[in-house]
Amino acid sequence: MKKNGFNRRKFLFSSAGMALGAACFPLLKAGAAWAPPRGRKRKVALVGTGIRGSSTWGRTLIQRYSDCLEMVGLCDINPKRMAYAKRFMGARCPTFTDFRKMIHETEPDTVIVTTTDCFHAKYICLAMNMGCDVITEKPLATDEKMAQKILDSKRRTGRNLIVTFNYRYGPAAVKIKEILLSKEIGDVTSVDFNYYLDVYHGASYFRRWHGFKQFSGSLLVHKATHHYDLMNWWLDAEPVEVNAIGELRKYGHNGVFRGLRCMTCPHQRKCEFFWDITREQHLMNLYVKAEDEDGYIRDSCVFRNEINIWDTMNVQVQYHNRVTMSYSLNAFMPYEGYVVGFNGTQGRLDARIYHNQPWRTDSLAEFRVTQNFKKTQTFRIKSREGGHWGADRIMQDRIFHGVESDPLGQAASLRDGILSILTGIAARRSIEQERPFKVEELIKI
Repeated sequence: MKKNGFNRRKFLFSSAGMALGAACFPLLKAGAAWAPPRGRKRKVALVGTGIRGSSTWGRTLIQRYSDCLEMVGLCDINPKRMAYAKRFMGARCPTFTDFRKMIHETEPDTVIVTTTDCFHAKYICLAMNMGCDVITEKPLATDEKMAQKILDSKRRTGRNLIVTFNYRYGPAAVKIKEILLSKEIGDVTSVDFNYYLDVYHGASYFRRWHGFKQFSGSLLVHKATHHYDLMNWWLDAEPVEVNAIGELRKYGHNGVFRGLRCMTCPHQRKCEFFWDITREQHLMNLYVKAEDEDGYIRDSCVFRNEINIWDTMNVQVQYHNRVTMSYSLNAFMPYEGYVVGFNGTQGRLDARIYHNQPWRTDSLAEFRVTQNFKKTQTFRIKSREGGHWGADRIMQDRIFHGVESDPLGQAASLRDGILSILTGIAARRSIEQERPFKVEELIKI
């Protein structure tokens, strides 16, 4: 062990490192595993037809990538939601409420998983065990036991799995990576990373299933897995130890009044978080008109006493290369975006990224690069058009059109997915057990 840090080789041969290194295999090249089979289109099936599945991984794929893929099946536990999603997507494939039946009858090459987070691991493992490659939304899983099952399935079947970390493809994230690689600020020693969810986007998590740890793993897993993955990628580093604190300060039991849902709430005129779902016809069709099938209410009260995730979180992470990160996530801010600062041996990089709200169709990034004993350089960049500020399309082009070139290493592997969730799971365990938590405590051979 190095003084004040971990040697990378030593970390890889610790219990956590051995489990990951043995199970994950080499990183997939961007697009290499997803080229259409010779002479035909790649057959794709989708499980989970909610907002993300029916749009980004449904409608968009059918409209933009029909040259190389065919949607052969849709699966969801809610047949009414799935029927509307099929029409919205423009799909012509059969629908199923039984996942195994869908795989047997449609024989897809690739399964896309966009279910509730706590079921990601179930369908990833089922798909791989039934001979399919997998593309999954983040997070890969919500606890360490699920993560281990995925690693075991990967090792046993040898199937390919991609975790869709679209944040890596955003213009601001790319610029940060390029600056760090240039060594303008020398070697990074520590990082300050603060992410702000505003009162529109942030509140939405507390209206939905995300407000319960048993479904989402908390925002430290569901949301922050994006941020941990960015940091792992930016630093080319792996987390070793995590120390965290978290509280529920605004939502849940903190409300002075509450109801079942916004649509029928008697406090609509008084509640600053009242949200009128009836003004969103797409959501009415996708969720409200399908409620009688599974009881899921899309506009639940943000002040439900049962909410058990945190809205105010602070995390400290130590990486194998002696870099430390101080991270915060707050879910009721007046604006949305993040501020990140990298302290280096030769200077500092500051980036502030603002997201326009509540529609998040644009963003602006401000950069400040200051080398020791030199003048500060400042500049701005704007986002691209499209989902997640242009990142979704770039990522999907790489996956489905088989773009091989990946100079920045943006294509995320199973290993990347595992490392991102282990940081969040360790943070959650740290809060629950009130102690620092080593990543190697979570997964062992």
